[in-house]
Amino acid sequence: MQSRRQFSKSLVALAFSGLAGHFRAMSASPGQGSGSVLLGAAEAYGELVNDPEGRLDLPPGFSYRVISSYGQVMDDGLPVPNDADGMGCIPLDEERVALVRNHELMPDTAFTIEDEALRERVLARCYAINDRGQALPGGTSTLIFNTHTGQLERQFMSLTGTMRNCAGGVTPWGSWLTCEENTDNASSENSKDHGFVFEVPASATELVKAEPLTAMGRFNHEAACVDPRTGIVYMTEDRDDSLFYRFIPNLPGKLAEGGKLQALAIVGRDAFDTRNWEKGTKAQSRFTLGESLQTHWVDLEDVTSPNDDLRNQGAMKGAAIFARGEGVQWAGDSLYFCCTSGGRAELGQIMHYTPSSVEGTPEEAKQPGELSLFVESDHKATFDYGDNITIGPNGHLFVCEDQYSVIVNNKLKGVTPSGELYDFGRVRWQTEPAGICFSPDGKWMFVNLYSPATTLAITGPWEAFGRLC
Repeated sequence: MQSRRQFSKSLVALAFSGLAGHFRAMSASPGQGSGSVLLGAAEAYGELVNDPEGRLDLPPGFSYRVISSYGQVMDDGLPVPNDADGMGCIPLDEERVALVRNHELMPDTAFTIEDEALRERVLARCYAINDRGQALPGGTSTLIFNTHTGQLERQFMSLTGTMRNCAGGVTPWGSWLTCEENTDNASSENSKDHGFVFEVPASATELVKAEPLTAMGRFNHEAACVDPRTGIVYMTEDRDDSLFYRFIPNLPGKLAEGGKLQALAIVGRDAFDTRNWEKGTKAQSRFTLGESLQTHWVDLEDVTSPNDDLRNQGAMKGAAIFARGEGVQWAGDSLYFCCTSGGRAELGQIMHYTPSSVEGTPEEAKQPGELSLFVESDHKATFDYGDNITIGPNGHLFVCEDQYSVIVNNKLKGVTPSGELYDFGRVRWQTEPAGICFSPDGKWMFVNLYSPATTLAITGPWEAFGRLC
């Protein structure tokens, strides 16, 4: 059996080499209190240019192409589903990447497949069915995109039968972890319990058999990311009183082999409330920008959680509480995750976690990891409900806003290493941008417009930050 450190070397070799230097640069200098500053256009990429197609406004020099749209017939004969949410980009070879795209669908949107052979194939590989014998429509589709030609070469369903696949995360061994943001129990309309993580290999060429990774917990899953050095998986939970989880696998890279599920806690501050909400938060317990707190992890039991009470169990054991944990992104030797409604203004936070140098081992207590507050918004124009998150070729975080309003259009926000924010994109209709990710060479940004499901490939002068005005 490989040791953890031997395993880490093999994972790093598979990581996104084109962005590795930027990951290190991004993690080297977390913000020190400037998280609510909105940069002007002259300090960023320039004023956003109105899109004549009415989809997404971008800075000067940037452009997009639509590579997939709701209702298109895919190569497997199935239509592109709606509600395109989290997405990961995984290299296949020097030219091609697999974009594994979530569809956050509920059972009532299941559709009839007329072709009998196709229907039987779907039913044989889906996770759950409804009372009419149809596969539940949640799951993933996979898009094969050529980064040299800028063309979509193929698209097909890669997982189905699940419910509300919201976000997930790319693994260093070449797969996508798709997470159910739903904990419905089996019923007459739904044949199985939900609230699990499923794994989809980037190498899949058709539907994979949907198998839940039950040891990773049953809760309102949002997103996941993997430390390539250890194989530990970190996960967020989309609840007002959520926890931040880690899964230590028995065998790194083999998540189906089981492992230990834990929740993050703050040393000396049981059930520490990171939300900074005015209601019910004592002033002395506030989490301040740039403050760094030592952490430890509490074990969770009965992780398949038939009563959907993992977060309550964790809080009783002293786990920290977060405001709707959503997107999470590994960056060099640490990670960042969004808390969508966190902060005094309840407009959003970004947390920064640096694992221990001996993360997940008995020596961890002597060298604990650290949690800090990287960004907290105090104004809607600055940052409004950050959700999916990624890191770009300029070393900046890019975040998708997820706030539905009749007067505010959701934006793509950039965040510099010092915590300053700027507008990178503006969605022109009332939906959320989601699934943001980059190609390994840093040339292409991919993003979904949630509904009607539309996947865009964006390119432009990433190196021109601060020079366009």
